[in-house]
Amino acid sequence: MYALVTGASSGIGLKYATELASTYHCDLVLVSNQEKELQETTADLQSRFGIKTVAVYKDLSTETAAEELYNFCAEKGIEIDILINNAGVFFFNELTKTEERRVNLMLHLHIRTVTNMCRLFGNDMKKRGRGYILNMSSMSAWMSMPGISTYNATKAYILNFSRSLWYEMKPFGVGVTAICPGAVDTGLYGLSPYWRKVAVAINVSMRPEKLVKIALKKMFKKKKQSMPGAINYLFVPFIKHLPDWAVFMVMKKISCFQK
Repeated sequence: MYALVTGASSGIGLKYATELASTYHCDLVLVSNQEKELQETTADLQSRFGIKTVAVYKDLSTETAAEELYNFCAEKGIEIDILINNAGVFFFNELTKTEERRVNLMLHLHIRTVTNMCRLFGNDMKKRGRGYILNMSSMSAWMSMPGISTYNATKAYILNFSRSLWYEMKPFGVGVTAICPGAVDTGLYGLSPYWRKVAVAINVSMRPEKLVKIALKKMFKKKKQSMPGAINYLFVPFIKHLPDWAVFMVMKKISCFQK
């Protein structure tokens, strides 16, 4: 059984790849735009767990990335049974102060590529009558968050897209799961090592290993969505009732702790 993981050379993606190899004994197609780290990860997982690994060095923010990746797998005769759309970017900034290049990168990576990956690989799963798709959304998808307007809008798209696709694919035996974590202890948010430790210690941030274990269990149960972490269930209803200006103040304070 082959699993395809995007953003697989670091952070949450690396944890997904490791958990799929160690616990579920999946062969892996690992995709990343970090070539050196990707090659090291591929060799390491193959050596440690005796699985087949295929490394694909690719920028997934390009217009044809999903089609190229799908065609690569088809040419190699690799059937993808598990699709983990994990690759993503994050930055604090007001939209009008953000370069067009960075805005487009996020829109293309989070929306166009995720959609087309689901369309292409999902169609094969549908024909086979089995398969799992996991899309990484975010807790921020449930609310308006000034300062990360583009990010939380794209994550809201992923959440609602995944929920709708769940209904479309359910009759064909294919599961679609949206994972909506809060803060996760990776380098994605740009926090200093000190503040990362503090965030984990007070349960504001979750270890990626814990997140991945929960997420994969939900995926294999074909759950529509999951928001790992009990604190998140309490936080979302609370913050939904805050005015946008108050949320913006919180986000500005958080941005001060970046490197």
